[in-house]
Amino acid sequence: MVVQVGSSVVKLQKTTPLSTEYLESLGFVWHTDSDESAYISDELVVLTKAEAEAYYKATNTLYNMYVEAAEYVIKNNLFHEIGIPFNLVEAIKESWENDVHWHLYGRFDLAGGIDSKPIKLLEFNADTPTALFETAIIQWAMLKKNNLEESSQFNATYEALIDNFKRLVTLEEDISTFEERYDDWKFLFTSIRGNAEEENTVKLLQYIAEEAGYITEFAYMDEVEFDDKEGIFLGDENYELWFKLIPWEDIALEESDLAMLLTNIIKNQKAIIFNPAYTLLFQSKGLLKILWDLYPNHPLLLESSFEPLEGQKQVKKPIFGREGGNVSILDENASELESVEGDYANHKMLYQAYTELATDTQGNSYQAGVFYAYEACGLGFRKGGRILDNMSKFVGHVVR
Repeated sequence: MVVQVGSSVVKLQKTTPLSTEYLESLGFVWHTDSDESAYISDELVVLTKAEAEAYYKATNTLYNMYVEAAEYVIKNNLFHEIGIPFNLVEAIKESWENDVHWHLYGRFDLAGGIDSKPIKLLEFNADTPTALFETAIIQWAMLKKNNLEESSQFNATYEALIDNFKRLVTLEEDISTFEERYDDWKFLFTSIRGNAEEENTVKLLQYIAEEAGYITEFAYMDEVEFDDKEGIFLGDENYELWFKLIPWEDIALEESDLAMLLTNIIKNQKAIIFNPAYTLLFQSKGLLKILWDLYPNHPLLLESSFEPLEGQKQVKKPIFGREGGNVSILDENASELESVEGDYANHKMLYQAYTELATDTQGNSYQAGVFYAYEACGLGFRKGGRILDNMSKFVGHVVR
């Protein structure tokens, strides 16, 4: 069916939903929201091949722009301007300058791309795997369940992660030499206790790393020991590679002793941490302002500033925030039209020009999310209100 509001059109295909039993057999246990509604939509967004390719090209272009913007911040010592905590600046510099600190994955949130609307960058979630399981596994399973295997998706997320895990050793595009070099590399994956979504997402990444050829182990964060002169340990075993799901900004603000330990471990080259510390630059929405300064009026960007924008509708959001917390939509006079409560009110705020998301007949908004792992590799959608919060739904897609 085709649903339309104004000039925004989303083409949707109804599907038979995956059962909760099947989802749980995959380890996907966060399938039901707090209001008892299904988190995974029973519809797929239908795209053309040209639309999928446009998302691919836009995301690759944006990543290169982010690299240039991060280099500009480092060279001009603009860490404070974009809200980077002082106690991670050294770790960021060390990880940026040493090629072994490879960016494993990130997700670009984009408006547009549907119904000939221009693609616009909303933000880059460079250090979070939220929706990774859904993008890589669940929407593929939806195609299989509905006998749509002959259709396609813009979705090579799983395979791209396997290849990128191998690049952690080869440090180059060519991964043909990986097999003969990985034997002694041990990889520790960690999560906090009591969060099934985070734990099972980490275990998915661990499984992918094992498929790539690594020797891996899983542990909870409270089981891991850190020594700035010797490295990262689980029991008596030392691990050269460590994946942590705790965001870098949380480490800086809530675990200052750990921030110092990890900085020294990076400086002393005792372990390689994923995602690298420099992804905190990408994660900061303050970098959107730097991007606008470097690439004014770029067709993929929205005007962004640390001060309210004059005479235009805009979005006010904390430079570090999640799930729509403390995000507000403001009118042309900077008066609040709509907002979501959250825990990030004390963060520095960014003002970004407002852009419409595609909507359906119920008024739901659709935001594209494209994962990047060396290149753009997988697309999924979130459906919700004009401000997408933790009650938004994941929507898969199919390319015709």
